[in-house]
Formats: sequence, structure tokens, C-alpha cells
Amino acid sequence: MFYILPNKAKVASFDVDPQNTFTPVCPLELPVPEGDQIVAELLLQAAFASLRVASRDAHSDKAVWIASESHPQFSPVSGQPNADMYWNAHAIVGTKGFEFIEGLDPHSYDFQVYKGVDPTLHPYGACYHDLAQSLSTGVIEYLLQHQIDTVIVGGLATDYCVKTTVLQLLGAGFKVVVNLGACRGITPETTQQAIEQMQKAGAAIISHAAELKSTPEKI
Repeated sequence: MFYILPNKAKVASFDVDPQNTFTPVCPLELPVPEGDQIVAELLLQAAFASLRVASRDAHSDKAVWIASESHPQFSPVSGQPNADMYWNAHAIVGTKGFEFIEGLDPHSYDFQVYKGVDPTLHPYGACYHDLAQSLSTGVIEYLLQHQIDTVIVGGLATDYCVKTTVLQLLGAGFKVVVNLGACRGITPETTQQAIEQMQKAGAAIISHAAELKSTPEKI
């Protein structure tokens, strides 16, 4: 079964956090199993779109949510409305973890979101800087300005930043196609839960970019 996309001019491809920090390349950060194996599918899905957008975690080494001996990873953060739990230091600007996975050209994107720059913020979705989803990153407005109707999404990790970004895009009125071939999740259980949640919210789920078909251009 194929997913029939609208005219290419109305389609954007969204690469969510395809960074070394979420791959085995950076084993001490937040490595996602096989996270470094999504590049080919991201490039394939981009061929169906008129615009390419991406997000990157762009964190400070002074972030309030960085885990320590006294605050282990995954324990809750108190007193910080925009950081819900402690995480290993990751995607610190200027480090290898911050950079895109090898094979992705940072200059090939039409728009990029840097999220989590403020040391008190740790958002998951790419559309808002804060967890309350009141401070826009501008990507929704950018897509609307360019009359985008449908967004093809891939990236890392399926069960966190991809899921949240997809739900935000759906909430903004876009049709969303999630390309699982261009995603990887942290655990099979949470990944399946995320897929079901995205699907229930209205996202179309495909296994590979080969399942995409473009509407023929009008002459």
C-alpha cells in the first residue's frame, strides 16, 4: 500500500534531531540503537518534498537538567518548569554530539531549529521551546508561510522527540507521515507505544520511503 502525497510544492521533509549524540557514535551521551543508520531513508524521503527542515538539540554544559551523582539520569527535576527529568549531558554545542550524523549536509536544509539553547529548557518537540508549548520555535510558521500541507517526519528518537514533534505538527493542522525507516527508538516497548499514539492522533505510518508516491505535477 502506498501513501499518495499532494503536489510536491505542498510537502516538507522534517529531520528530527539526526545528531551523533543520539547514536552509538557518542556512547556516553544518549545513544539510540542503530541511530546512525537512518541517513539513507532521510535522504530518500527528502526527494518527495519541496522543503527540508531539521531540528537539533543545542545544549549548554551548564544546563540545569544534566545528570550527576546526586541527580541520576531519569530522576525528576524539581523547580524547573521546562526541564522534567535529568539526562546525561548530550548535544553540547561545539562537540561531536551536536553535529549531524555523517552523510547529512547541514547546508542542505531550508530551515533549522536549535532547541534547548537556554540552560533551563529541555524541550522534546521541535515546534516549541517550552514544555507548555507556548513559545514557538518558528518552524510551524515557516511551513505555513510556504503553504506546506503535508510533512514527512523521520529522526531520533521515535519514542521521544519524533513523537512529540509529530503530535505538535498534527495539532497545528498539518497532515503528517511518519517514515519508520528513517526513525529509531530507545526501547521496543516505548517505540510501539509512540507509534500507536501518533497513529491514533492522525499520523500516517509507513515502513520505508518506498511506500511514498507523489501526485503527478500538473502541466
